[in-house]
Amino acid sequence: MRLLSCLGFALFCCLLEMGAAYSSWGFLRGEAELWGAQSLGQPHAFSQPSPWAWVDVSQLQAASPLHPVSVWCQEAQMVVTVHRDLFGTRRLVRAADLTLGTAACPATAQNAAENVVTFTAGLHECGSTLRVTPEALIYSTSLNYNPVHAGNPVVIRTSPAVVPIECHYPRRSNVSSHAIQPTWAPFHSTLSSEQKLLFSLHLMNDDWSTERASTVFQLGEVLHMQASVSVGNHAPLRLFVDSCVATPSPDRGSSPQYAFIDFSGCMVDGRLDDATSTFISPRPRLDVLQFAVDVFKFAGDSSSLLYITCHLKVSPASQPPDPQNKACSFHKPSRLWAPVEGTRAVCSCCETQSCGTARRSLQPFSPSHQHRGRRSRRELPLGPTLGEANVMLGPLLIHGHQQHPAGRVPSAGAGSHVGLGLAAGLAVLLLAALGALVAHRMHSNPV
Repeated sequence: MRLLSCLGFALFCCLLEMGAAYSSWGFLRGEAELWGAQSLGQPHAFSQPSPWAWVDVSQLQAASPLHPVSVWCQEAQMVVTVHRDLFGTRRLVRAADLTLGTAACPATAQNAAENVVTFTAGLHECGSTLRVTPEALIYSTSLNYNPVHAGNPVVIRTSPAVVPIECHYPRRSNVSSHAIQPTWAPFHSTLSSEQKLLFSLHLMNDDWSTERASTVFQLGEVLHMQASVSVGNHAPLRLFVDSCVATPSPDRGSSPQYAFIDFSGCMVDGRLDDATSTFISPRPRLDVLQFAVDVFKFAGDSSSLLYITCHLKVSPASQPPDPQNKACSFHKPSRLWAPVEGTRAVCSCCETQSCGTARRSLQPFSPSHQHRGRRSRRELPLGPTLGEANVMLGPLLIHGHQQHPAGRVPSAGAGSHVGLGLAAGLAVLLLAALGALVAHRMHSNPV
């Protein structure tokens, strides 16, 4: 009987240990993760890989049965809806005391009948930050409540609060969900032309054997990019990279921007003293073209993001390369331009930057179009083209030499703590049982 009592006491200790490891607010956060992906009046969508929201309302400790903060993660913006009964006390907060992000963006709309205010902000607006993990792009911001005390300054009846908000965008496949219609692909871009040719641009590993799993780079590394076209039953075609432009945002007309391939297939980045960028020769197939570019980032850009838009085109495989259809790299030892195929003559225009009348087709031609940064505009060639398309790669996250990127998944920490609590509880149980067994034997066999 005494042994059973000891074992019962040990089990009680185990339960206490597991209870100490459990956080009641952790349950609230877990519930907020599921709830936060929907907006007021919208059904929750559990289908993946749709964007989803994470909201931590633990600072509010709201007694209201309805959650006071709702987040809807859309393609390029987030919509945050806040009930003015923020703390569940039936005391409405002032809309002017609510702001979004470190930039303190004010509400964009109010509904007096339902006592809600709405914030609509772009993913890069209001001081939001971007974190990249192997699974998702995570945009973080916060809802801030900073009450202005208009009464007696000696007393307060409410306190400030911060509600962390995150929008998670899965990276393993395109984001798609009814009203959410993305225009970007996290790892590569694929586009079908009018001629049903499928153009693609991928990041590859260092030996070109497989697609690279990560889009996080450090300065000093090399981007290995592979352009390809699926020709299907089409006659044999030869693929060319007409131009490639890097920008800090998905808008290919944004500024600043840097063209590292230009003039109908000239790897102009390799001309710089501190770069070794080049096309890879020989190419693995006529419908594939590989090129390596030294990693770079825009000076003064705090986001450290790169989006790469390349204009791909094809010509008949039987047609020899010419100044408008070529892949040329700068060979520094000889100080000459060298083609992947064809004669050196096709690359001579890379030095003079006058490669015929071809135009980089990164945006529709407009007579009033102004030159932007290092981009130039050239007229479209006369006559039909077999196929061409713009493809985008990104976002790529570029870190400096002293930076060490680290990713975080909010729900992972809670699981780790629960696992540690269970392990500790089991250890206590085993030790208590062992102690009880020893005590029982000593009692049964006194010296």
